[in-house]
Amino acid sequence: MVPEGGRGLSPAELEAFWLCRFVCLYPVYINSKKTLAEGRRIPTEKAVENPSCGEIRDVLTAAGMNVYVENKMHPREWNRDVQFRGRVRVQLKQSDGSLCQDKFKCRKDVMVYVAEMIPKLKTRTQKSGGGDPNSQQGEGGKKKKKKK
Repeated sequence: MVPEGGRGLSPAELEAFWLCRFVCLYPVYINSKKTLAEGRRIPTEKAVENPSCGEIRDVLTAAGMNVYVENKMHPREWNRDVQFRGRVRVQLKQSDGSLCQDKFKCRKDVMVYVAEMIPKLKTRTQKSGGGDPNSQQGEGGKKKKKKK
């Protein structure tokens, strides 16, 4: 336990104490495009395609969790692109050791919940609706061919 009020600890020690209450989630853990060897930790049927740290953060913040995003990369991620960067820290336990929310008992519960909720995000549903304008662009290409 931390001394009351955090007295006697340096700022770095105090931050380390609070971060040990958080679990790390990388997007690769719930990515359906990754294999187990590449870092996926949940079944492919429950996983989501190419999640981002922003999406994970949004889902967990909406669920009322304390979330902290870091600019880190998973060690097995070979792609250094900005899209694949990020680590999300989620607080599962209070300072007294009790759970923050009863539905999240372990990190796997959090991963499965996030993978279920990401497809329901507005950004994901708008992307699927964005397929219609693409088909209209294809029709525009056909019209250009007629003009020639």
